[in-house]
Amino acid sequence: MRYDAGEVITAMVTPFDNEGQVDYDAIENLAEHLINSGSDAILVTATTGETPTLTHEEELEILSTVKRVAKNRVKVIMGAGSNSTETAVYIAKLAEKEGADAILSVVPYYNKPSQAGMIEHFSQVAKATKLPIIMYNIPSRTGVNMLPDTVKELAEKFNNIVGIKQSFPDMDMISEMKLKCPKDFVIYSGDDSLTLPMLVLGAHGVVSVASHIYGKDIKSMIRNFKTGDITAAQNMHLKLYPVFRKLFMAPNPVPVKAVLDKMGIIKDYVRRPLVELNEKEKKELFSVVKV
Repeated sequence: MRYDAGEVITAMVTPFDNEGQVDYDAIENLAEHLINSGSDAILVTATTGETPTLTHEEELEILSTVKRVAKNRVKVIMGAGSNSTETAVYIAKLAEKEGADAILSVVPYYNKPSQAGMIEHFSQVAKATKLPIIMYNIPSRTGVNMLPDTVKELAEKFNNIVGIKQSFPDMDMISEMKLKCPKDFVIYSGDDSLTLPMLVLGAHGVVSVASHIYGKDIKSMIRNFKTGDITAAQNMHLKLYPVFRKLFMAPNPVPVKAVLDKMGIIKDYVRRPLVELNEKEKKELFSVVKV
């Protein structure tokens, strides 16, 4: 394996205070909570971290804060993507300079590049940093789908392109990537509910939202699957499946922030244009998510 960030990577939320400022004390508490509850790595400043509303200065301070708390107990990965190749290169260089263990780089969004454009984009990012790069394919947000042949070309060309976070419920694509990509190229499920199905096809683990709350259970599901206790893994998946779905009843990370607030770990604030759940929605959420 070129690079192993572990089986459970938590895509960490960014706590804010009631004035919309980043709450760095809450970040410290949250990072410690994640380290103690099954996370092998913490991904900061990605979609779940509301990175579209963060400044680069805030992103780097969040990275620094989590690195300081982690003390090398878990890996700290930085979301460093952009729909501008020049900006993606710039952020990748900053992530390396500031001590990130790896970066997550999303397929350019909104401007909808061709497969050739994706190859050019990720090639420039890979040449700009020595950090391990996990690509992120999420067509529902980017408007385009990175195809297995594109993933194969990039994985073969650059040793520091080490894996992909795949957020697309097409299992044939996972099979094609496993057949075409180098054996040491890792695939992560980008959706909690798809983790077990993707493990069957050779995925390594998950970049998870639910692990904020159920990290040890998700870790147990993956471990049970990999050690051959398929029934136990299936039972855990079915137990958590309603939670996985309910955590996306509103735009991520709105529901999980409501849960973390109820747990007393952070305050329930999101930056606009996102809005917090109303009382009816919270009642629906907590009818399934028991904390």
